[in-house]
Amino acid sequence: MNSSLKTSTVKPYEPSALRLVLSLTVAGLISGLAIVGIYEITLPTITANKARELREAVFKVLPGVSYMQKLILKEGSLIPTTQKEPDEQPIYGGYSSNGAFVGYAIPGEGPGWQDTIKLLYGYLPEKRLVVGMEVLESRETPGLGDKIYKDANFVANFDNLSIDPEIVVVKKGKKSAPNEVDAITGATISSKAVVKIINMSNQTWLTNLPELGTEPAYVPTTAPSEGPESRSDAG
Repeated sequence: MNSSLKTSTVKPYEPSALRLVLSLTVAGLISGLAIVGIYEITLPTITANKARELREAVFKVLPGVSYMQKLILKEGSLIPTTQKEPDEQPIYGGYSSNGAFVGYAIPGEGPGWQDTIKLLYGYLPEKRLVVGMEVLESRETPGLGDKIYKDANFVANFDNLSIDPEIVVVKKGKKSAPNEVDAITGATISSKAVVKIINMSNQTWLTNLPELGTEPAYVPTTAPSEGPESRSDAG
């Protein structure tokens, strides 16, 4: 006997477009909440680490300093503060072990070859000298541009550097004047970026600094996270 076999094709289930959209929306919402939650949890640690790195940098770029305090420009005067001000652009006063003013640690930032470079430099107004420079943030090219903070010889350019008439970059090995910086071979753009940032910060700040001998006095406080701090606080 011949029998004919009939096959039936079952159409696979396909979710509706609306269901797909809702599923993706829910997944995105959960992922977003997870990212926000992780950010909120880690933010205090990140903030504390950045504050610690800044403190360490202040003491590094201002040799001989034992205490520091945050200073902001308010109504034409440079004043100490322990508060976080909206849109503040602080600099930092450095003081000796007996509380005498030593110099300023001035932040600056500007475009590098890859991205924004953020740095801090020490400045002695009485001598008009930059006495130290520390890169706080940089994404310059590994092996080349990152030498702005990895090359000890380049960083040493800023240990006793005159700001008059302004700081200039010269070809490596050609430095002959107190306001000159030897460029990094193969990373001239990054070298020039660091110098440009310092020159621009000087233009912004030097006219706003108080006269010699009238610098803000050191004010001890019990709130070291935002105000005066000692070298021991910096770790």
